[in-house]
Amino acid sequence: MKILQLCNKPPYPAIDGGCIAMKNISLGFIERGIDLKIISISTEKHRFDLDAFPDAFALKTKVEGVFVDTRVNIIDAFSALVTSDSYNVSRFFSADFDKRLKEVLEQNQFDFVHLESLFLTPYIGTVEKYSNAKIVLRSHNLEHLIWERLANLEGNKAKKVYLSHLSKKLKVYEKEVLNDVDGIAAISYEDTKRYQDLNCKVPLITVPFGVEVKNYKPEYTRPSKKLKLFHIGSMDWNPNIEAINWFLEDILPSLDTNKVELHLAGKNMPDYIMQLDSDDVKIHGLVDNALDFMSDHDVMIVPLLSGSGMRIKIIEGMALGKTVVTTKIGLEGINAIHKENVLVANTAKEFKKIIDWLTEDSNRAEEIGRKARIFVENNHDNDFIMKGLIEFYKTL
Repeated sequence: MKILQLCNKPPYPAIDGGCIAMKNISLGFIERGIDLKIISISTEKHRFDLDAFPDAFALKTKVEGVFVDTRVNIIDAFSALVTSDSYNVSRFFSADFDKRLKEVLEQNQFDFVHLESLFLTPYIGTVEKYSNAKIVLRSHNLEHLIWERLANLEGNKAKKVYLSHLSKKLKVYEKEVLNDVDGIAAISYEDTKRYQDLNCKVPLITVPFGVEVKNYKPEYTRPSKKLKLFHIGSMDWNPNIEAINWFLEDILPSLDTNKVELHLAGKNMPDYIMQLDSDDVKIHGLVDNALDFMSDHDVMIVPLLSGSGMRIKIIEGMALGKTVVTTKIGLEGINAIHKENVLVANTAKEFKKIIDWLTEDSNRAEEIGRKARIFVENNHDNDFIMKGLIEFYKTL
């Protein structure tokens, strides 16, 4: 089987959940003997750097990047307000990327073209014109749902109208394009159901995020003095910014700082958060190794109020034996159970109550962390997940 994987950002360095998800799919293909070729979009935010790729990976995938300027252009964004274009998606289209895609398709015969996210769908026409390959959309989330939820939470009326407009245009686009592919691999059962509700007529499969469980060495929490709460995530993603602002403003002030301390990590940390660095709030910014950072701390907080898809860092935290405290939205796509292998809080009051509950007994975090690890072993092992994806390809 020969597959062309198109990525909206480079899989390496694996600095955020999207990169990790793409990288794990790529590794899964390689390990199963798939003849894989990767072309990645390179952007100002996510630059393609061949040196960041392991040599063996680069050799086997012949990975290459094409720069696309996806930065928001005010004129184009304004024009999209009065046209049918979804600017969120159209800014990922580039004549240079399209030209290179055409060349690769003319030089090779692929069985499948694997699109990583909605942002690669503008190239469907080129794939169909220059190849007989089946097209599969790997859906990391429903983009319109992210913006719809952000709009619902926005207090500024002008911003609320604009975000609502974006979400509606994205929904129209997603509904139109979903039947232009030959199959969709959604990242969660919730998203699979949402595609069905959008009248999806092509074959659908749920392919959750998977990890190579053997590579995650659990570090179960045994806090000696203070419980180290931590969050790690890209701080240029609106749902993460919203989540941390909420935690800092509405939850942290109610916690006993004699018993807990907060650690925040992630790239592009805003200056106003960097300035909060203190004895009780440790700001780490971009860390060298995300897994080491998670291992060194106790309880992961993921206070998401918006977003869609599956929170990959939650799966990684659970694989490391960490207790995760998140919201109902944060847990979407992960079938873990409250107070068994995860903790769920949807209000500031509930967050405080759960964190207080953890500090009352030092064994509680360890017990939930151990069950979290077992949950990942049983539900998110990449080997099992990739078998399902390959079988789905064969049915197409």
